[in-house]
Amino acid sequence: MAITRDDVLNWVKDYAQVIEENHEMLTDLDREIGDADHGANMWRGFKTVLDKLPSLEDKDIGAILKGVGMTLLSKVGGAAGPLYSTIFIKAGTSIGPKMEMELEDWATALEAGTAGIAALGKAQPNDKTMLDALYPAVDALKTSLQNGASTGEALEKSAEAAHEGMLATIPLVARKGRASYLGERSAGHQDPGATSTYLLIKTAAETWKDS
Repeated sequence: MAITRDDVLNWVKDYAQVIEENHEMLTDLDREIGDADHGANMWRGFKTVLDKLPSLEDKDIGAILKGVGMTLLSKVGGAAGPLYSTIFIKAGTSIGPKMEMELEDWATALEAGTAGIAALGKAQPNDKTMLDALYPAVDALKTSLQNGASTGEALEKSAEAAHEGMLATIPLVARKGRASYLGERSAGHQDPGATSTYLLIKTAAETWKDS
């Protein structure tokens, strides 16, 4: 079954709620290896997104995602603003003017967002960034599709892979971003960006599982 425009709007709203519920945890993670502002920045950005959504509700999926991305770019501070805006803008550009999308469209869009982030941050897997959750999520989604999994199953596998990628950041030494300044001391801490990314993928799986 297809993922509709309303499904996409609900995903954004649900993720904003997840960020509200978890922003203190995300900031606590960032306090260990960053500027202690990731959760606060994300929640400020998604509060603004919620205010923006009524003006996007009659748009196509691509326009909605790009509108979310532009809002985040203007409101989210730190590195998260440009990075998260890239996910949404690249995904929206990939999907284009569709009122509903297939899971294959989402896989392609998420891959485009991941590539955009990699190019923007010049990061690679195992650099202890949000990419360590994104790459496994994309790979699991594509593999599930190739194996004929249902929408719910494929999204669940993607979320599980993102979770594993998030946890795998704990022993890593950061090679990008503010955490890289700590060198070896960054090891032993879960990356906040990978954590908020896992929550993004998990929320999509939970919101769209019956699509």
